[in-house]
Amino acid sequence: MSSPDRNGVGLGGRILQKLIGGPRNLNEPSLFQKLSLVPLLAWIGLGADGLSSSSYGPEEAFRSLGAHTYLALLLAIATAFTVFVISYAYSRIIEHFPHGGGGYIVATHTIGRTAGVVSGCALLVDYVLTITVSFAACGDAFFSFLPLHWSPFKLPFVILLIFSLVIMNLRGVKESITALAPIFLTFLVTHVLLLAYGISTHFTRAGALVRELHGDITGDLGTIGLFGVMAIFLRAFSLGGGTYTGLEAVSNGMQIMREPRVATGKRTMLYMAVSLAVMAGGLLVSYLLFDIRYTPGRTMNAVLAGEVFGEWPLGGTIALITILSEGALLMLAAQAGFIDGPRVMANMAIDMWFPRRFASLSERLTMQNGVLIMGLSALVLLLYTKGSVSALVVMYSINVFLTFSLSQYGMIRFYVKRRETEPGWRRHILVHILGFFLCATILVVTVTIKFEEGGWMTILITGCLLGLCYLIHGHYRTVRKGVRSLDDILMDLHVEGAKPNTAAPDPGRMTAILLVSGYAGFGLHAFLSIFRSFPNVYKNFIFISVGEIDSGSFKGRDEVEALKSSVESSLRKYVDLARKLGLSADCRMDIGTDVVDTATGLCEAAAAEYPRSTVFAGKLIFERETLFQRLLHNETAFAIQRRLQWDGIAMMILPIRVTL
Repeated sequence: MSSPDRNGVGLGGRILQKLIGGPRNLNEPSLFQKLSLVPLLAWIGLGADGLSSSSYGPEEAFRSLGAHTYLALLLAIATAFTVFVISYAYSRIIEHFPHGGGGYIVATHTIGRTAGVVSGCALLVDYVLTITVSFAACGDAFFSFLPLHWSPFKLPFVILLIFSLVIMNLRGVKESITALAPIFLTFLVTHVLLLAYGISTHFTRAGALVRELHGDITGDLGTIGLFGVMAIFLRAFSLGGGTYTGLEAVSNGMQIMREPRVATGKRTMLYMAVSLAVMAGGLLVSYLLFDIRYTPGRTMNAVLAGEVFGEWPLGGTIALITILSEGALLMLAAQAGFIDGPRVMANMAIDMWFPRRFASLSERLTMQNGVLIMGLSALVLLLYTKGSVSALVVMYSINVFLTFSLSQYGMIRFYVKRRETEPGWRRHILVHILGFFLCATILVVTVTIKFEEGGWMTILITGCLLGLCYLIHGHYRTVRKGVRSLDDILMDLHVEGAKPNTAAPDPGRMTAILLVSGYAGFGLHAFLSIFRSFPNVYKNFIFISVGEIDSGSFKGRDEVEALKSSVESSLRKYVDLARKLGLSADCRMDIGTDVVDTATGLCEAAAAEYPRSTVFAGKLIFERETLFQRLLHNETAFAIQRRLQWDGIAMMILPIRVTL
């Protein structure tokens, strides 16, 4: 067993601290400025998800054209147009919902709670697939330049990458993005060079290309007709839906944007839209111009890079760097899943759809529980699909466009309801109507065509998650109803005519140190239980409360200050009540991300000041406690009790019964 150091941290703790860094100082004035992202870094961290989809989205669309590759030109135009429509629509969402949450918040506030939880579940599965498909495509890109007999090592390689990005995200969002920024810039430079040079070399053949395309179109119209051509185009357009999958990331991650958030978010959205439209459209045109065909063991982008740079000095090396940067960017794209997935979980946890612990932050101010769940889930899906990008893209696209469709429909309702107060609402609503039509079309076609090829699995996983959310939500509502009955009974407690005891607590007298969380029936029940169980024993009362910094309160310095004020106000009410009952009373408070650590420290300090003391805390008790209930309700009181008892401090847990 490793011995702890002078700060009480063992070997395991020291190793973990080395990997993810030490705790952050919550009272540092510039903390939010240091953690927030300027547009460029936000584009790298969130825009990489959209930009990297050009590594597999256009390829899936082009391959589905079969022999009708002349449609790639029209497909490139339609793809760029769709990118700009969806991006503009999400810029409007950023403007009206500046605190993030994306499709979950939009659907909840504009359509209803049911639509919100459906959108939230779809988003969570989507972000798990963001991580999975990005890493799987990253493996494909890296192994495109390796001998075919090396392919069995691809899956272990991808698993290792997942573990590495989990550790990076446990360190912090900004740290992980800054470390990966050179990859993004390398990708941008090499791919701009690839497309610019590749397309420019065909300018002299423009006339001949037009005649070839005209001949192909005329031939197809004569054999399969206009309806057949349109069906082929619509199928390719829909199956290329993976191209748009990262466009919602910015609206989900608004909490990490540098102030002014709306301006930063909209600027980031513009960067993402332009880069993705140019990249995806340019690749489709390049596939057509160079007559690129799928080659087993190689991505079409790898084949294209070889064709474009083949005759250059060091062309093979440049092509290798281009595709390696593509693979590395795909790893960076998975970052969006680790940033936004836990944030969606946190928003849903605050609304009681997920266990409350998923709204908590670690000492590094990361959503540690969410990051770990996202990484583990991605690993399971990777093993299930054996790293098949084609299967993952199908699963991926369905939920993306379900969320897109709900978001666009929600914004249509938003503008209809506010048509009298929103200037230019007609212009804005038209964009959302068009966005809804495009997204719903892609969703229906993808589900119809690919249901048996993996689409059913996405629907099943999302449905199971939705059922679990309703189960959790129902339990929390029942418990809240039971706790609210305590409020109805105890919140009207008044002590009339009594002269308050304003004397300071005497360290030589028996002292009750009571942990409370907000002035409510729960805390009052615990306070009165001490009177009932220990009449005339405790003459001093010290009330202790911890303001938990979670994803709801960690949105800026103003929110943290508001949390402090709220905690102090609640403690004052307890102190005033105790004094009116003739007791000497005082309070202690602090803020932190770990309630157990912070509360333990406060209790130890209070116990040292008042040696004849006992620590008390209340805990919800169920008649027949199940594993499900233990998972949904943290064991904070027991964890604090274990630590204090180890230090020789007496602590008693007061049962507060809840009948379900």
